[in-house]
Amino acid sequence: MGFDYYKSYDLKWFDGPYPAFRPHKDFWADRNYWAPEVWKYKGKFYMIASFKAEGRCRGVQILWSYIPEGPFEPLINRPVTPEEWECLDGTLVLDEEVYLVFCHEWLQTGDGEICALQLSSDLKYPKGAPKVLFKASEAGWTVLHDEFGHSGYVTDGPFVLKSGDEKYHMLWSSYGRGGYAIGISHTKDGLTGTWRHGNVPLIDRDGGHGMVFEGLHGEQLLAIHAPNEWMKERIQLINLPSYK
Repeated sequence: MGFDYYKSYDLKWFDGPYPAFRPHKDFWADRNYWAPEVWKYKGKFYMIASFKAEGRCRGVQILWSYIPEGPFEPLINRPVTPEEWECLDGTLVLDEEVYLVFCHEWLQTGDGEICALQLSSDLKYPKGAPKVLFKASEAGWTVLHDEFGHSGYVTDGPFVLKSGDEKYHMLWSSYGRGGYAIGISHTKDGLTGTWRHGNVPLIDRDGGHGMVFEGLHGEQLLAIHAPNEWMKERIQLINLPSYK
């Protein structure tokens, strides 16, 4: 019931867990605490995470702290995603404007969507309505997935990188022929422009929610969770070529 963190001096051995977020008794969500990301922005640290409660849609909410270890507190006590949408796996794009990129869940839409929502500069409020960037079925490598009595195309775990040529690259997870996978999509038309998709996934099995960070020596590392089995997921770190 909350989020924890581990710490490491070599990215091989980790100490923990230590508490990063524990909900107050008036916090709106009581289940499905999922997919935290932590970003530094304007001198503070912001956690983007998914939450749900009985009778309410799953939503993406923003928490904040002065230090990356927390404790984190809600920026406002509600999600920033539309309250009538089932949403998850938010990530930030810090550009000339700030955007939240998130998934409109396949369990509600049938064909999962990845959307972008412009945020106010203090990250508290949406500016306008979300824009659908693309749907899961548009990628040539995705297949129908059956789970929880539903059948559809899954979108999970988007993470956006920007390269020096002003292109955007998005890692995201879905189901391919080999199982849970990570694909990559690209656009040169700006974040809300036309996205083009690779025909095959980057990781064709056990590709859990890819996120990129800078390692101890300036290298770019892709963090995923694997294997894709309940309670067996562990962090996996993969070297990436530079996008700078």
